[in-house]
Amino acid sequence: MEPLTLTTEHLLLRPFGPADADAVLAACQDPEIPRWTSVPSPYTREHAEDFVGRICTEGWRDDLVYNFAVVTRDEGHLVGAMGLVRLQQLHTVERQAELGYWTAKEHRGRGLTAEAAAAVVRWALSDLGVERLEWYAEAGNHGSRAVALKVGFRMEGTLRARIVHQGTRRDAWSGSLLPSDLGTDGATAYLPYPGE
Repeated sequence: MEPLTLTTEHLLLRPFGPADADAVLAACQDPEIPRWTSVPSPYTREHAEDFVGRICTEGWRDDLVYNFAVVTRDEGHLVGAMGLVRLQQLHTVERQAELGYWTAKEHRGRGLTAEAAAAVVRWALSDLGVERLEWYAEAGNHGSRAVALKVGFRMEGTLRARIVHQGTRRDAWSGSLLPSDLGTDGATAYLPYPGE
């Protein structure tokens, strides 16, 4: 897929480029980012350059991972990263994807990550035809959970040993968002369990 740009009231979500390496490197020095994400630690210039130069480019090209640089519209400061990963099962796309994100320390608590996530969610459900959007975070990551809830994800529970982080299996909170949660229908009919 050709990379694209999404616009919100305060933000521009655009593909990462080589010029973003310095800002990504600076943001990922905050120990909270590698604490809660799969970002390497220590995070080096080589990691940043590989992310913005190869990983992001290949993700868009292969139509599997869409990483957006989230920047302020007024000054172009990097707020964070927002990624959407298509989930595949047995080599067929099942119209499912996973949303992930990190936010630079100086931009946390301002609602910008939720604003960016809402834009990616709308794009995924409408333009990509995603019918189930998933979110996972290590149990205890209250900031990520707050963003997911604000965007409309419904919490589904705690998955034991779901995440391997720094060589240790850890429990994860999980949530999902369906088109019907936002008042629209997916291409495939949904039959919820009626209960007992």
